[in-house]
Amino acid sequence: MRLQSKLAAIAGTVVLGAFPGMAVGSAGGHPGKPTSPTTASKAKAYGKLCQGESKTHVAGTPGTPFTKCVTDMAKLANGSATNPAKACADESKKHVAGQSGTPYSTCVSGAKKLLKQQAGG
Repeated sequence: MRLQSKLAAIAGTVVLGAFPGMAVGSAGGHPGKPTSPTTASKAKAYGKLCQGESKTHVAGTPGTPFTKCVTDMAKLANGSATNPAKACADESKKHVAGQSGTPYSTCVSGAKKLLKQQAGG
């Protein structure tokens, strides 16, 4: 009998862990409260805008061109940078072998797309 109750408890934990919406009786949202994009979904969108950037580390520099671009997109989106050129100012303007354009030009292009999305067009 003891083994059966332990198995039932484990099975219940697994089900609630796999389907947390069932535990609270809703699909994860609050009734009447509009949902806003999470940080993770915003980061995914920024990554889409920066997809042309290299994801390989360059010796002597922190991060990758891709991570710098995603950070620059976040700066532009939250208002700490006012235009694409200023937001991407920390990007390299040197060509990377096998990549089209420079990290700077790819970042500026993505930043312009982000501003256009935010403006609703």
